[in-house]
Amino acid sequence: MSDGVPLIVTRPEPGNAATRARARSLGFDVHAMPLFAARPLRWTPPAAADFDALLLTSAFAARLAGPGLATLASLPAYAVGAATAEAARAAGLTVAMTGAADAQRLLDEMTSPKIARILWLCGRDRTVLHTGDAALAPLPCYAVDPVDPPGQWRALIAVPAILLAHSARAAERIAVLAGTARAHLSLVAISAAVAAAAGQGWRALAVAAEANDAAMLAQARALWHKGAK
Repeated sequence: MSDGVPLIVTRPEPGNAATRARARSLGFDVHAMPLFAARPLRWTPPAAADFDALLLTSAFAARLAGPGLATLASLPAYAVGAATAEAARAAGLTVAMTGAADAQRLLDEMTSPKIARILWLCGRDRTVLHTGDAALAPLPCYAVDPVDPPGQWRALIAVPAILLAHSARAAERIAVLAGTARAHLSLVAISAAVAAAAGQGWRALAVAAEANDAAMLAQARALWHKGAK
């Protein structure tokens, strides 16, 4: 597939490099086009005893939280996706569950009478989660800010290509930057919610079966074989 349509990876680093490496090993003509950059925020860790569990919906929370994360290491961590779980373990946390879908699904699965007080280490910009009977305390410890598209962006989207959207914010921004070029572009979203954020007008819009790179690239391969080129 290396001689086919470009595969454009828009997520921030270091995830961008990891996705590119996996895609390249599968033969994609892959291009790094990060549209966001992550940075740590100042935050004050609360008392771990005030909570039953820690919710992590992005690997950035574990990577960028800094030394304050160690004060919460006694809490079982619930991570969305394998990459987030891996980052949590690398930061010294004990992962009790790794969700295979999205944050809402994981929250639904983890809430119980024994897990009623949940600390959510999250980004400054985050989705709204429905908590049910649980008490969810969002605590931003990082921010993901938009950056100017790399110089090759316009040339790459001027012709048929497949783009990957790893978040709703990414999908929204890709849609704005693509404009009318959506008619000849295909998009693979990491979840149904991300696909909804991308809007209409794409040549093809696919949703990964699971919230991970392997599933996204499987959809990209399927688009290729269906002729989205």
